[in-house]
Amino acid sequence: MIETTVNFLNALLWGKLLVYGLVGAGLYFTVRLTFIQLTHFKHSGQIMLKSRQGGGRSGLSSFQVFCTSMAARVGAGNMAGVAVAITAAGPGAVFWMWLIAILGMATAMVESTLAQVYKVRDEDGQYRGGPSYYMDKGLGQRWMGILFSIFLIIAFGLVFNAVQANTITGAMTQVFNLDATYVGIAIVILSAFVIMGGLNKVAKVSEVVVPIMALAYILIAFVVVAINFDKLPDVFMLVIKSAFGLQEAVAGGVAYTIAQAMQAGIARGLFSNEAGMGSAANVAASASPNPNHPASQGFVQMMGVFVDTIVICTATAAIILLAGDLGSDGDGIKLTIEALTQHVGPWGGGFVALAILLFCFTSIIANYSYAETNVMYLSGNSKKALPIFRVCVLGMVMFGAVAKIGLVWNLADVSMGLMATVNIIALLLLSGLAIRVINDYRQQLKSGETPTFDASKFPELSNLEGGIWTSKTVEEEAKAQAKAEAKADAANA
Repeated sequence: MIETTVNFLNALLWGKLLVYGLVGAGLYFTVRLTFIQLTHFKHSGQIMLKSRQGGGRSGLSSFQVFCTSMAARVGAGNMAGVAVAITAAGPGAVFWMWLIAILGMATAMVESTLAQVYKVRDEDGQYRGGPSYYMDKGLGQRWMGILFSIFLIIAFGLVFNAVQANTITGAMTQVFNLDATYVGIAIVILSAFVIMGGLNKVAKVSEVVVPIMALAYILIAFVVVAINFDKLPDVFMLVIKSAFGLQEAVAGGVAYTIAQAMQAGIARGLFSNEAGMGSAANVAASASPNPNHPASQGFVQMMGVFVDTIVICTATAAIILLAGDLGSDGDGIKLTIEALTQHVGPWGGGFVALAILLFCFTSIIANYSYAETNVMYLSGNSKKALPIFRVCVLGMVMFGAVAKIGLVWNLADVSMGLMATVNIIALLLLSGLAIRVINDYRQQLKSGETPTFDASKFPELSNLEGGIWTSKTVEEEAKAQAKAEAKADAANA
């Protein structure tokens, strides 16, 4: 009964609603922002590379936020998810991953900018924000914010963490023949150590681990491509032909093949890069932007989508497709391990297992940080509910370690789809303000100025209560931040 319901919801969300909604929203934002993901790509990279400045107890640096969001993005979706998409719908799914990522960069720009505009402080002075906050404060629809928070807590705090744990145990049992129960216990202990420290602890761990693991994985993919360079043109043409059903044109059923590839590619692409889902916007709000403008964090998150899908997911696709037809039983991580082992030898399986461990573990702790912000929203920015929630998260990690993978992935798709549906509606309703804020940044940048946000230019923000950008000048906010840090020091003394 549960599986039947889950499959029905997946067919409705991913077969119809979200395919049109995500692509349509991405196209709309891309056009309205005049292809900002292309025209300002270099600027996005520059901001990201210079973003280690800032932060503190009340706000994270933009680089810490980038690494935390990448920790959530880079996980099972990049390795097992890509393999699942290729197995289910053919190599053409990779093309649709690329497309949704390019369009999703503009969507990520909009949602992260809005998260910054409507961010607030919690009881400890930490910045909090995200879709629940801009639905509540921007649209005046608290019920919508509550609905989104519930979906996100289910998706990221519970279901997605089960998916990540499931992927880790799958790799460890296949490569090292470890017992799934013991692997699950180890993941729970490590996760508890980090998440008990809250958002700042998650950011510090992510800042160290994410760059190392991402660069190592990209490097091994480059090695595989170099070894098989002569096969690269054929593989690329295979992706394009499969994406548009050209291989199936003779046999018929082209429309079905294209739809299947689109559905798999968009679903797995969104699961990986999260653009339009509203998840990364939660941690984007926690940044102390440099320069002092909400749109600066949008550029950082835009680059995150590119690195996740265009770089890392493509690396996995190259490893799998360059290995030829390995056959598959639907187990994504098993296929990735077998492909890399074929390319580099027996040590390839161990490398993938280690990569999975790091990728998925950091996803677990980053997913928790997203959910923590929404638990805070529901509790009026009070931390009283966090201990109980943390126990629930760790319980789902243990469940995922030993659960049936098919049902876990399908539950992830449903919860993600419901989240994305609510968020896309809010983004479209608030798109006018977001686009004007982003264009304000671009105009100052074009004039050679360091962009600085002036809320008085935006009438919608005149009556906003508790907003960081609107209730104080930049100088007053700096004083408030120093006061919050002094309070934290006194509490820890």
